[in-house]
Amino acid sequence: MIESLLVANRGEIARRIIRTAKRLGIRAIAVHSEADADMPFVTEADEAVCVGPANPAQSYRNTEAILAAAKSTGAQAIHPGYGFLSENADFARTVESSGLIWVGPGADAITAMGDKINARNLMAAAGVPVAPGTTDPAADVDAAVTAATAIGYPVMVKAAAGGGGMGMGVAADEAALRTEYDKVRAFAERMFGDGSVLIERYFPRVRHVEVQILGLADGRVVALGERECSVQRRNQKLVEESPSPAVSPELRARFLAAAVRAGEAVGYRNAGTVECLLVPRQRDFEGDGPGSEEFFFLEMNTRLQVEHPVTELVYGVDLVEEQLRVAAGLPPTFDPDALAPRGHAIELRVNAEDPKRFLPGPGAIRTWVEPTGEGVRVDSGYVAGNTVTPFYDSLMAKLIISGATRAEAIERARAAVAAFELAGPKNNLPFFAELLENEEFLSGDYDTGIVGRMR
Repeated sequence: MIESLLVANRGEIARRIIRTAKRLGIRAIAVHSEADADMPFVTEADEAVCVGPANPAQSYRNTEAILAAAKSTGAQAIHPGYGFLSENADFARTVESSGLIWVGPGADAITAMGDKINARNLMAAAGVPVAPGTTDPAADVDAAVTAATAIGYPVMVKAAAGGGGMGMGVAADEAALRTEYDKVRAFAERMFGDGSVLIERYFPRVRHVEVQILGLADGRVVALGERECSVQRRNQKLVEESPSPAVSPELRARFLAAAVRAGEAVGYRNAGTVECLLVPRQRDFEGDGPGSEEFFFLEMNTRLQVEHPVTELVYGVDLVEEQLRVAAGLPPTFDPDALAPRGHAIELRVNAEDPKRFLPGPGAIRTWVEPTGEGVRVDSGYVAGNTVTPFYDSLMAKLIISGATRAEAIERARAAVAAFELAGPKNNLPFFAELLENEEFLSGDYDTGIVGRMR
C-alpha cells in the first residue's frame, strides 16, 4: 500500500480523502492556499504546505507548486480529488514522469474522454448508445444549422471540451441556434481554450442517471450500480440517490453492461463515472408509473464524483480506499463477482447559496452543528468560525442519508435537514426541506425539470 499521499484539493473532498488515508495508516499531506490556512482539512492532515494565494490558478491549479510540495514532503502519490487538476491529462503524465503514483485513470483515458465528440465516437464504436448528434465539430454556424436540420429540433449546443454542466445551450429553431452557437463557442474559447462545438438532440423531458465504474489493477472493469442525479439547477446537481427509482432490474443490467463496455473501450483504471440521459416513456392511459424507452451516453467523468458516498453506502465499500488499492496494484477489498446493493441512499449538497435563486452567498460561519443519528453521514469541509470565501465552489457539506428503503431514507433526510444548524452564509437547506415534501420527488417519477417546476 502507498505510504504517503499528497491530496491536491481542498474542502470536503480533501478532508474525506485524508480520513481514509489516516485510517489506512498512510501519511496524509495537504496543500492549501493562503485563504484556506485555517480550514479543517489543513489542520487534520499530518503535514500541510501552502502553495499560493487564493486564486486557484496560483494555488490549487499551480502544477509546479504542487509537485514541489510533493517533492519537499516526500510524498509517494498524489490524489487529485475532483475539480481543479483531477481531469488534467498533462498533470497526470507529469506526476507519473516525476516518479510519483497518480491516484486516478491513465492520462490517455482522461484525454480520450475529455473531448465530448471524441468520447461519443469512441462509445458508439464500443456499442454504447449515443444520442443523435455530430461526429465532428460544427466548424461554423451554418454547419451547425445543417447538422441540426438533419438531427431534428430541439438541439443541445455543447462545448466539446466542457464539463460540469458548463458550456451548453438549447435551441428550438434555427434563429435560436445561431444565437446559442455564438454564445457557446465564445464561452468555450474563454473557459476551456477550445471553441469546438457539438450539436446533439435535446430531449425536453429526461432523467440524468450515471453508473459508478472501477477499473481494477488486474485489468477488469466493474460497475457498482447507478445513481439518479436529476435534481439539478443550471445543469448542475443538487441531489443524488441510489438506486435510481426509475431503473428496473432489466434496465439496470443494460446500464451496467454499457458502462463496463465504456470503461473497457479506453482501458480504464481506477474510479470513474459513465453519465447517461434516460428518456422516460410516456405514461399509458392507466398511468402505470415511471419507466423508460432508451438511454444515451452523455459523458465519462474520469475522476471520483462528488456524489460517490451514496454508492459507498449502498454497496458497503470505501471508494477512496479502492482507488488507492488500484493505484498501488492491489486487488479490491470486495469480490467483483458478488456485488449487490443493499438499501437506499440520498445525498443533499449543502451549498452556500440562496435557496430560491441559487446565487452564491459566501460569508463567515457563526453556527455549524451537524445532524447525527442512524443512517446519517455528513462529509463537510467547514466548521464554525471558518469563512466561505468567493474564491471557490459554494459546496460546504454533503448530507448523506441511508435507509433500508427509499421511504425510510427520505424520512431520515427530513429529520437531518431540520436538525442541521447553520448560520452565517446563505444556504440551501430550506430548499431541501421543500423538496423532501414535494409529491413529484416523493413519487420517484421526476426528471431534470423538477427544480424549475418547484420555483
